[in-house]
Amino acid sequence: MHFHYLDPYHEGKSVIHALDARVKFVLALAFILTVSLMPIGAAAMYVILFALAMAIVVLSELGIGYVLKRAGLAVPFALAALPLVFTAGAPLLAQATLGFLTIEISQAGLARFLSVLAKSYISMLIGIVLATTTPFPMLLTAMRAVRLPRMLVAIFGLMWRYLFVLADEANRLLRARAARSGAPAEKTAAGGRLGGSIPWRARVAGGMAGNLFLRSFERGDRIYAAMSARGYDGEVRGFAAPALNPAQQVMLGMGLASCIGLVVLSRLLG
Repeated sequence: MHFHYLDPYHEGKSVIHALDARVKFVLALAFILTVSLMPIGAAAMYVILFALAMAIVVLSELGIGYVLKRAGLAVPFALAALPLVFTAGAPLLAQATLGFLTIEISQAGLARFLSVLAKSYISMLIGIVLATTTPFPMLLTAMRAVRLPRMLVAIFGLMWRYLFVLADEANRLLRARAARSGAPAEKTAAGGRLGGSIPWRARVAGGMAGNLFLRSFERGDRIYAAMSARGYDGEVRGFAAPALNPAQQVMLGMGLASCIGLVVLSRLLG
């Protein structure tokens, strides 16, 4: 069940949902690596990769609009490459002078920026599909199966679980504030703003943030003490994962071969 608003997992009966988590994890990493290896300005390859990503989105039955909208999270990070447009040098597409400042838009820089933007967005599409069709514990199992460092997997697992602890503590603080923030009914009905000035609000928000940090730290310390008392030594143990069936092995092999073929094709076309 989708038990928490922080959990991106969506239950479903699609082909992607039914696929083994280890296969999905390996193919997602391979696809993202393939996207990152594409040459700068390879527009045709980006169109092919985007079409493949959209085909996976359709098979996942998550909703095209849902995935496309959330993949927009990649755009702010891709904007970090925006200075390339103005610093890559000749040949120039446009040039403008604003007083003592000369702005030059480079053709090579624009191609690099658009390539970074396309790679980030396509990779985010696959990441969202992976996260929303695979429960996080199964992702951790897949990470262990592909022999990721044990400490790294443990850190991922603890970060995920403590994120919910932090959210629960924040909700408790907000409920406590709401329970103690009485106001006249006529003011509330009229849509009046409760509270004091902006500095006062900032001071209250800062106090709540500090209180949240202290309460979360103390609760985390209690959780770790309870885990240590139960024999936790840094390794989360579980049952051994079953072997992949022949159909899953064939799908994994075909997916990896397709990624290699796309990289080779991009080099030939480039």
